[in-house]
Amino acid sequence: MSGAGGRLSLLFSRVGVVVCRCAAAPPSFRVVGCNRGTKLRAAGVTLTQSRALSDTQHVIKGKLVRNGEEKKAVVLTEPVSKWRNVRGHNPLALMYQDPARWGITLQTYVQLTMLDRHLSTISAPVRMMERSIFSAKYIFVENLFKSGKMPEVDYAVLTEWFDWIITNISIPVDLIVYLQTSPQTCHERLKQRCREEEKVIPLEYLESIHQLYEDWLINRTSSPLPAPVLVIPADHDLQKMLSQYEENRDKILAAGYH
Repeated sequence: MSGAGGRLSLLFSRVGVVVCRCAAAPPSFRVVGCNRGTKLRAAGVTLTQSRALSDTQHVIKGKLVRNGEEKKAVVLTEPVSKWRNVRGHNPLALMYQDPARWGITLQTYVQLTMLDRHLSTISAPVRMMERSIFSAKYIFVENLFKSGKMPEVDYAVLTEWFDWIITNISIPVDLIVYLQTSPQTCHERLKQRCREEEKVIPLEYLESIHQLYEDWLINRTSSPLPAPVLVIPADHDLQKMLSQYEENRDKILAAGYH
């Protein structure tokens, strides 16, 4: 394994791993290298999880990082608490209330906080991230722009920032784990977790997000993939999901070592 410190991170050194939700599994599972040139580099191997909106990260943390393996992997969940409180302001709630006005405010901060997650120092050899700087741009920023809720100038500024980051800072990913979940299931799970800011999210919004994930990770017709994709269907109940995570646990944790 290459990279300073020789660590594996889901979305970090050499190649990276991203966990997401998607449809049929790919025909093969492999890790490909990436040329980082002279970019700044962070140590370790990184796994990231991308998915539609719903509450499953606790399953990943509890099942993949299990009995005595806590020192082998660090699970970094989305920094939602930061998005809900920036010096007393709640840009997450503001964005849902008025996307055209507050979309760039939230997404600029999301990009910053996700970059901080990617570059943060960890002691474990494996970094598992819930979503990534890539899904923030390729899914959520794209959705705002394509739905007409983000002005073109805002989109251009965010894109310039994103392009500069991935050009000048090495953020390699070893694997993308796509947790495929239907919009209907996501909608039900959103209602169950009762996050105040998400009460205004309609099913149509989740359908748009789902299609963007499918185009990116399955159809591969939109944005570039930073890593191979492993698909795990996630529409099932908790017990079935636990079983599927267990079946794929070794593949996911081993991704950065092949």
